[in-house]
Amino acid sequence: MEEKDLLAGWFQQHRDHLWAVAYRLLGSASEADDALQEAWLRLSRAGAEDVRNVPGWLTTIVARVALSMLRDRRTRREEPLRVSGPDPMAGLREADDPEHEVVVADSVGLALLVVLDMLAPAERIAFVLHDMFAVPFGEIALIVNRSPAAARQLASRARRRVQHPTAPEAGTDSVRQREIVAAFRAASRDGDFAALLALLDPDVEISADRTAVLSGASRLVRGADSVAETFAGRAQAAELALIDGAPGLVWAPGGRPRIVFAFTIANDRITHVDLLADPEYLEDFELVMLGG
Repeated sequence: MEEKDLLAGWFQQHRDHLWAVAYRLLGSASEADDALQEAWLRLSRAGAEDVRNVPGWLTTIVARVALSMLRDRRTRREEPLRVSGPDPMAGLREADDPEHEVVVADSVGLALLVVLDMLAPAERIAFVLHDMFAVPFGEIALIVNRSPAAARQLASRARRRVQHPTAPEAGTDSVRQREIVAAFRAASRDGDFAALLALLDPDVEISADRTAVLSGASRLVRGADSVAETFAGRAQAAELALIDGAPGLVWAPGGRPRIVFAFTIANDRITHVDLLADPEYLEDFELVMLGG
């Protein structure tokens, strides 16, 4: 059998699984179709030499295509996907097909797809691949070009956001998110307690990683009053930045990132702040300093 025929056979055998991966990663049936077409083009160029884990190899190719599409979506500043109508997963197979029943049984609900659209691209990739498809962090790390530890952190952050979802209409677009983070930094620098409260959800939380805690940060702070007190008069040297495509703050003395402030925002209010200071993790962030 020629190599191209072998590849085509593998691709067709795992097509439903690959489409399910693409759909969960992208949240769009049409984009999932596009992702599979692009994945096949890459696959046909790559060849099949020394492939030992065919499903894993094919999943990696599809995930890399999806990651590129998610990042392009961020670059174009598109509105998050608004999913409506029946779940496209329901049309994969006839209703009496056992394989179809398995796929539909664990398919992503429409509400969750909207929540996933609030995640940064690398977070979404890490969470979906690990939590929904049990892909090891070592393999995810290669897809998102991070260390395994950083991939684990990405999935952990995404999991927290998914576990506390907001209604679909509660999302905040990227331009507005940047305005909110900028206003938060200004209020923090000025010690404007009232302005901070106005930006915070009543149930907002700050969580800090182990390195930040060792540097003096509290592991967990809950409630708008407590969070406002924590930040009032601080963040003097923090700079606006895009953190894996999402607006946040970075403290980078001498140009070297030391602490990242990653924000979760919904309903025009900050609902969660992650303080991340693990050097290995910070090195793996995709950071774009915005200045100002």
